[in-house]
Parts: sequence; C-alpha cells; structure tokens
Amino acid sequence: MDLTSIIGVVIGVVLIVFVGIGPKDLGNFWDPASVAIVLGGTLASVVASYPFSVLKATAKHIKILFQGKRYNVQALIDTLVEMAQTARKNGLLALEEKANEQDDAFFRQGIMMIVDATEPEEVRSIMENELDIMDQRHEESLGIYEKAANYAPAFGMIGTLVGLVNMLNGMDMDAGASSDIGPAMATALITTFYGCVLAHLFLSPIAKKLRVRNEEELLYKQIMIEGLLAIQSGDNPKFLKEKLLTYLSYNDRSKLQDGEEGDGEKKAAKKSGGKRKRNRVK
Repeated sequence: MDLTSIIGVVIGVVLIVFVGIGPKDLGNFWDPASVAIVLGGTLASVVASYPFSVLKATAKHIKILFQGKRYNVQALIDTLVEMAQTARKNGLLALEEKANEQDDAFFRQGIMMIVDATEPEEVRSIMENELDIMDQRHEESLGIYEKAANYAPAFGMIGTLVGLVNMLNGMDMDAGASSDIGPAMATALITTFYGCVLAHLFLSPIAKKLRVRNEEELLYKQIMIEGLLAIQSGDNPKFLKEKLLTYLSYNDRSKLQDGEEGDGEKKAAKKSGGKRKRNRVK
C-alpha cells in the first residue's frame, strides 16, 4: 500500500492549520457559501467537461492512488529470459503453454502472436498501437484532476469577486460602513484560499500520482514488447536480459543485481548444506 498521498495531505493540512492559521483563528476561515462556490463550481465544470463514461472511473482512481507498485519488473525480465531459453531449446511453439499461464491479457496476446509466426513488424505495430490507446485513456482520466485543479482557483476568484461586489453594494459610508470593510473583505477572500488549497494540496497531487502510475505501466509493457520481439528473433537469453535492463535506471539495475547475488548465495548455501547432511549420513 502506498501511503505517500495520505502523508503528504496530512502534512499539508497540519502546516496550514497549526502553523499558518493557528487553531484559535480557524473559525475565521470557515464560510459555507465559499465552500459551496468552490466545490460546487469545480464539480459542475468537471461534469460539464467529460462524458459519464469517463467520470464513472474515478472510483478506480482512488484505489490506484493507494496501491503500491503494481508491476514487478524483475519477475517480468526473469519470465522473458526463461521463455527465451525455452524457445531456443524447443522452438517458439513451446511458448503456447507459457501464454496460458499469464494473467495479463496484453502479455498473453503478444506471446500468442509470436507463437503463430506473426511478422515482427506486425507484432510491434499491434502491441504499440494498443499501448498508445491505453496511454490515451489514462491521459483522459488523469486529465479530470488536472482540469479540476485549474477550475478550483478560478472559482475561488469568482467567489471573491461575488463577495467584493456584495460588499461594495452594501456599503453606506454615511452610516460608518468603513468599519465593516475589513471583515467583509476577509470573507470575500476566503474563496480564493479554498480554491488554492483544493487545487494544490488535493487535485494536482492526485493527477501527478496517476501519471506516475501510468508511466510505470507503460514501461512495464514496453519491456514486454521488446522482450517478446527479441525472443522471436532468437536473441541469446543473456543478451536479452542485458538489453531489458537498459530500460531501468542505474539504481534499479543495481537493486536487481544485488537481489540476484543474494539469491545465488542462498542457493549455494542450500547446496553446501545438503552436501554436509549427505556426508554426515555416510
């Protein structure tokens, strides 16, 4: 579970409430009409901007926000290397059984295409086209939050303008209304405050987190495509692994290599332990 979104929001709220405003003055920053203008206006604009088929997916977005890393790149690379070894020994047709074991429909489709001897150019074209369409869908979904982040400050300004207009219309200088300008101005400015907080503490971070998740999925599936095409062309499994590792940062590569070294040491320890046991039995 990824708690960074919750941690970031909590830190932001604590800084604003306890450091910026102060608990004693918190009541000065509450105005139901301003909340209605900012939240209601932002929601109305988003609903007007997108069809229901796009908006109904927002519940899934919240789930994605709090999920940890959904894609295990190391496991994928290991699977592709294993498939390359199988294909070199038994031919591409032997991978059909491997395809049936995959839960990912995109991966399964790619394996079946190379098993069916589809031309490499066609395999790449079909899979990358599907990847582009997926990326477009994700961009449209995260665009909801980017648009909302733009709308919220605008409605905050609208609320401020409404408050200023009402304040100026209600002023009676002859009756000493100048003493009421301060409180009335403060109330008018609260909507701008609400709009900025909503946009920059909630909506923009949601959009950014969804974009990060989208990039993780794109990278994962791009590695799939390159790995499957390399298997189809008969690349050496060791070369294939080195090739796929180039898609990762140096830090991620070193982590994978450290993990492999640790696994190798464990296997060696198990073997040596087994030999010692056999020697004792003898």
